[in-house]
Amino acid sequence: MDYSTLKNLKTSEFEDAADGYRAAGHMASSAKDALEQRISVKLRESLSGQATEAALTQLRALAQDFHYTQVECGVISTALNALAADLQTAKKKLDAAVADAEGEKFTVEKDGSVTYPAGGDEYRGKTPPGGTANGVTDETAKALNRQAAAFDPNPHFARAQAYADRITAALEEATAADEKWAPKLRSLKADDDLTVSAADWVDAKKDTGGVGDCAERYLDSVKAPPKHGTPEDNAEWWKHLSADERDAYISMHPASIGAMNGLPADVLDEANRTVLAETRGQYEMRLAALNKSEPPEFESVGARGDMKYSQKWLDWHHEKERLEGKLKGMRAIQDRFDRTGQGGLPEAYLLGFDPDGEGNGRVILANGNPDTADHTAIYIPGTTTDLSAIGEDDGDTPSDLKRSERLWRESGRLAPGHKVSTITWLDYDAPDNVLTDAPSDTYAEQGAPRLHRYLEGNRTAHTYATGDTGHTTVLGHSYGSTLIGDTAKTFVRDQTPFPADDVLVAGSPGMQAKHAADLGIDPQHMWAMEGGGLDNVVTEGGRAMGLGGGGLIPTDPGFGGKIMKSDAESHGSFWDTEAGAASLSLKNQARVITGRYGDVVLENHVILKDKAY
Repeated sequence: MDYSTLKNLKTSEFEDAADGYRAAGHMASSAKDALEQRISVKLRESLSGQATEAALTQLRALAQDFHYTQVECGVISTALNALAADLQTAKKKLDAAVADAEGEKFTVEKDGSVTYPAGGDEYRGKTPPGGTANGVTDETAKALNRQAAAFDPNPHFARAQAYADRITAALEEATAADEKWAPKLRSLKADDDLTVSAADWVDAKKDTGGVGDCAERYLDSVKAPPKHGTPEDNAEWWKHLSADERDAYISMHPASIGAMNGLPADVLDEANRTVLAETRGQYEMRLAALNKSEPPEFESVGARGDMKYSQKWLDWHHEKERLEGKLKGMRAIQDRFDRTGQGGLPEAYLLGFDPDGEGNGRVILANGNPDTADHTAIYIPGTTTDLSAIGEDDGDTPSDLKRSERLWRESGRLAPGHKVSTITWLDYDAPDNVLTDAPSDTYAEQGAPRLHRYLEGNRTAHTYATGDTGHTTVLGHSYGSTLIGDTAKTFVRDQTPFPADDVLVAGSPGMQAKHAADLGIDPQHMWAMEGGGLDNVVTEGGRAMGLGGGGLIPTDPGFGGKIMKSDAESHGSFWDTEAGAASLSLKNQARVITGRYGDVVLENHVILKDKAY
């Protein structure tokens, strides 16, 4: 970077280019949303058959193209703004040095040197002559120049040298920025095709990391998110960022933004969808490489050459199963996105995603926007739930994602004209084994702080969006109810109200409390149901193993809640449908979710009064 280039540089041109890429990214985002939420929906509503499915497949591919474009445009825009910021810092230093030099009638030459006039006391009838000072940044050279200036009879020399040094330092700073950013910008190029591959998403993540490393100064100029902030702290921070600053944070830190409780659902969704796409690309490439490197399955041992499984093969097989399981879960999430509009399903929001969280992976997926919903249900699954099985039906038993969808459909049917959102919340390490892990409260105790923060964040985001809290039901299945119990205790300890209007549990082995009131939950809004078959084993086992309180579990009259009538024949049958019609268990849950308490069928046939929402 030479003097003339930096002197005439207009950093606004980079900022204008950044604005152009940001606008292109927003257009790509709008096009993606239109394809997923409107065009595909209308196509499903009006047509069917193989041709329609083929068209939907092409639309999904096109939506992915737009998503990739959106992500890369965000990265490029941030890179250009960061480059402009780096160069602007150097240019301001240059302009200030030049202005100071010219203010003393010195001349700044085309190479950045500073020419000064004759001056000082006459010696033998002559005024000390002027000269030209060449800037240096080396500390030793600067020290020698200062020494020389102290003996120079022309006082202009010292000041000219200082200006020249400042100009040279600014040029070096601009050169360093140029050399840092040039290769980064050259690398921000996609393959010349219309297929977004796993490699493309891996490259996108690499681009983000590379730009993020170089954009530290620019990002540091943006107010950082609060450390260990409450959901309200996070919401306030986000509220006061500019649109450019928000885009920069989502582009550079999608995983961090996607995990911040209290931010709007559409922001969390945008960030987490990027994490999902990039992670899926990584895992697909890892699996492809792994499949090409299978070691020998058996090895001989002992003098007789007996065969046993090779440890290398066992490790290889374990990693292969792990990657395949994670990818299965990611495909289930993508499948839910792709089914938007099918049977009236609303837009899905990915509110949380971590493929390796606690080993099992973490997912928070909503049907409908909870920020603006009149009724929100947060469904918390229990034992053996993990990312790999989040979308897997078990025979006639629907998957955890499908259970949430059925809750949405039935709740929507009961509350026409109202907005409903149902959320599958798997953001804790659920027990892996019913017999060895589930009897322990450890998993619930460790997961309680996470659920605590999420519930606060859910309420905060809703309040910021609508001005009220809406109507929220927290629904726990099996060990998920134990987690709710431990979470409620954290609110009791903090002397703050549990941030939900209703708590509903199904097949609960116990909530670590003797009475609903001990959890700070209004007994009139504590609901419980029990099924047959294996469900009795779970509930009675929990009672025996101490997950209840004093031997009491939520379906005991002594617990103090409302015991709902259930027709579930097994532990996972609370969400059954037959010929499209909801079971009594499912209807009862939807009645609570929508506040239609008077329609809830109780075991003791008590009729309750509806609550208006």
